[in-house]
Amino acid sequence: MHSSISRDDLQILLNEADIAARRLVRGLRLAPAELDDVRQDLLVDLIARLPAYDADRGTLGAFAGAILANRATRIANKVKRERRMYGTTSISLDEVIPESDGLTRGDLVAEADGLSALFGQPVDAFAAAEERIDVERGLGSLEPADGALCAALSRTSVERLAASGHGARSSIYRRIKDIRLALTAVGIRAA
Repeated sequence: MHSSISRDDLQILLNEADIAARRLVRGLRLAPAELDDVRQDLLVDLIARLPAYDADRGTLGAFAGAILANRATRIANKVKRERRMYGTTSISLDEVIPESDGLTRGDLVAEADGLSALFGQPVDAFAAAEERIDVERGLGSLEPADGALCAALSRTSVERLAASGHGARSSIYRRIKDIRLALTAVGIRAA
């Protein structure tokens, strides 16, 4: 097929993608808001495979239909796999449970059973609070200019700070080394 797509061919591709996306959203019972995302995913795959189209073997609509059906099957399998893993319907953690004195679903999920625990992240809230207190204590022991540098580094990179006139990169790195030593001296371990 040519590198450019005619208006008529583009309309065929868009119509086929729209039909396939609607069928997939309806079949999987996805939210209507998912339609545009599914259509875009189908179109991206179709356009990537468009150079393989051979007009002698069939119409553009038939080619697009076959490509879209295959991609739709892969999307459906992915959605079904995720539903088996995480459950079939999404539940809002902000939903108030009837007859529970205003408790939400999120209030009933223990930290050890939450999403962080599922993905292997630390879930000890007391340890996180203590670490935050230690970091605030350590930052409070720094010189004001070093504290300002730490705050700036939490928002941007060393390269950008150097480019915006906060000193040479080497001097910023030296200051960071000194800050790390000062924080280690007050008991804060390096990340």
